[in-house]
Amino acid sequence: MEKIPSFNELIQKSIIANWDLDALTDYKGQTLQYHDVARKIEKVHILFENSGVQKGDKIALCGRNSSQWAVAFIATLTYGAIAVPILHEFMPEQIHNIVNHSDAKLLFAGDYVAGVINPEAMPHLEGIIRSTDYSLIISRSERLTYARENLNALYGQKYPKYFRQEHIKYYIEQSPDELALINYTSGTTGFSKGVMIPYRALWSNYDFACNVLGKTINKGDNVISILPMAHMYGMAFEFLFEFLHGCHVFYLNRTPSPAIIAQAFAEVKPKIIIAVPLVIEKIIRKKVFPKIQNNRMRLLLQMPIISLKVREMICQEVLKAFGGNVYEIIIGGAAFNQEVEQFLKRINFPYTVGYGATECAPIICYSDWHTFAPGSCGRAVLHMQVKIDSPDPATIPGEILARGLNVMLGYYKNEEATAQTIDKDGWYHTGDLGTMDEYGNVYINGRSKNMLLGPNGQNIYPEEIEDKLNSMTMVVESIVVQRDNKLVALVHPDLDEAKALKFDRNDLEGIMEQNRNTLNQMLPAYEKIAEVEIHEEEFEKTPKKSIKRYLYK
Repeated sequence: MEKIPSFNELIQKSIIANWDLDALTDYKGQTLQYHDVARKIEKVHILFENSGVQKGDKIALCGRNSSQWAVAFIATLTYGAIAVPILHEFMPEQIHNIVNHSDAKLLFAGDYVAGVINPEAMPHLEGIIRSTDYSLIISRSERLTYARENLNALYGQKYPKYFRQEHIKYYIEQSPDELALINYTSGTTGFSKGVMIPYRALWSNYDFACNVLGKTINKGDNVISILPMAHMYGMAFEFLFEFLHGCHVFYLNRTPSPAIIAQAFAEVKPKIIIAVPLVIEKIIRKKVFPKIQNNRMRLLLQMPIISLKVREMICQEVLKAFGGNVYEIIIGGAAFNQEVEQFLKRINFPYTVGYGATECAPIICYSDWHTFAPGSCGRAVLHMQVKIDSPDPATIPGEILARGLNVMLGYYKNEEATAQTIDKDGWYHTGDLGTMDEYGNVYINGRSKNMLLGPNGQNIYPEEIEDKLNSMTMVVESIVVQRDNKLVALVHPDLDEAKALKFDRNDLEGIMEQNRNTLNQMLPAYEKIAEVEIHEEEFEKTPKKSIKRYLYK
């Protein structure tokens, strides 16, 4: 195995090298420079040390993205403790389960989370700390109470004159395989598993990002953190890479609606955007399509002599919607709508689609937008191998397998699940089905556990049907389920648009029936939809914006 640098040492070097640069900003709020982050880390270390936290203890963090959450996370790693990031969208019972299952000693909780959790349901915690100001919500330890009440005095005793770069000496992990964090998967089918992420996987994801973006993204560049930092996708590529690279990260610490995100893009002008398809699709449908889907624009696009110039103009318009300074948009986490992807490709917009899993911290496949093959999710990344478990990977879908430095150690306290997921040769079995072309581009066909069986044993991938349906009139999102050997499409319609057009329920049902007939003309007999059901409410989703399918079966 190649020599792997210390990840914590990279954090240390970044803070020292970028001491006076802006590091973390809460959008419309405070900005921390790298030296501010260093001082706050030092105070958290003093709090840990004086409250009896040992190297290897688990520290849970649950709250909205914020600069203080980021500081607490980095402080946990650089102290030698093990971080347990928990998605704040989880229900209180799920948060309790994860805190208890992970054996967490302390919990950093955001304001909202602090108001909904029940400390009595987490009896082994020694304390709950408010992540916004590090005040104590509850303490079950005299040492913790003393340490927090006297934190400023303890800091003053340790650094009576000043605190500067030369004082920074962080915990250096003893081995690349040492456990850095436990990340509980959101998943769409049942109870989460604790994915044990080693330091080598954090470094490997960072090294990959340096290789593909290091020359494009520069010290001081801006990036907006949209995805939850408690999810590996957002943590690796909207936080850790940028922080180690000397960038300036902005946190949308309110609910990131498309309107807020669009406003932030215009003001922050990020150099790179990492997002799930839903965010990109909503912005394009609301901000871009209304401007270009008119008769004049359609006519101009049909004229070969000037259509190229028009497409360039449209591309500039789309770039403007994302701040006007972006090198590329990296999309991952769920399937990309074909209508939107084809539109972006036609105007030569700088987008690419990646592929990963929490178990790989998270990246498996990626290609720069210049070399990206539309419809694919890129090729195996640096430090990783990918293969398709199929007799003919180019034409017959098989399970996507991955092996390399990014792969987890296993599931925490679940050896059986680990053995089912990582085979004896070290291949991680993703549970996703795909093909691979001669150039190594991977194409995803669907989740193997979502696959439905047709009347004569045919494999049906519901995501492929949903992708077509989601492009149809008045459809916001959909899922296809199987009932009595018939396929039923559950559809959440665009109720705002229906209200604006004064459509009632009967009108919507008529539109959906027309959609069903149109859709069925595109599908083989065994995939035809028997019925469409209208759902007034949005479907429940994981924080990664995947629909929780198991709730609708």
